[in-house]
Amino acid sequence: MLNTTFDQYLEFPCSFPFKVVGDASETLADRVVAVVQQHAPGDYSPTSKVSSKGTYLSVTIRVTVTSKDHIETLYTSLAAIEGVKRVL
Repeated sequence: MLNTTFDQYLEFPCSFPFKVVGDASETLADRVVAVVQQHAPGDYSPTSKVSSKGTYLSVTIRVTVTSKDHIETLYTSLAAIEGVKRVL
């Protein structure tokens, strides 16, 4: 598990934004939502933005998280999606 200090700065539960940056793909947003649904079922409407050269796509999604471990699990799971370069 990651060794973060989110619990020192956040009160849970709270809405937390995740930005996933990956190779430009029409399915990236759907894959992000599918992973989030596994850990925090809900109705999500992520926003997407293509890089200026069209190489990358960023997907931002807000998730209601319940603990530091929940955030860390989501970071790890989102980073494991094929084609993902960064999770911010």
